[in-house]
Amino acid sequence: MLRNLLCFLQIAQRTISTKQKLFQEDDGIPAHLKGGVADALLYRTTIILTVGGTGYAMYQLAMASFPKKQD
Repeated sequence: MLRNLLCFLQIAQRTISTKQKLFQEDDGIPAHLKGGVADALLYRTTIILTVGGTGYAMYQLAMASFPKKQD
């Protein structure tokens, strides 16, 4: 059991050091995009939702600022 635990710890340490090398590499890519395609899609989706939500909030604010006239 102890042997399995030590083996697992060694594998986990290797994985962490490999990821650390990837994120510390100076290749001009921002750290939040170094994970690959999934990170890029998540980043772009977040940007689109943020910009869309801000635009919608501004539209609703403008509609609330200028109410329709009652006849």
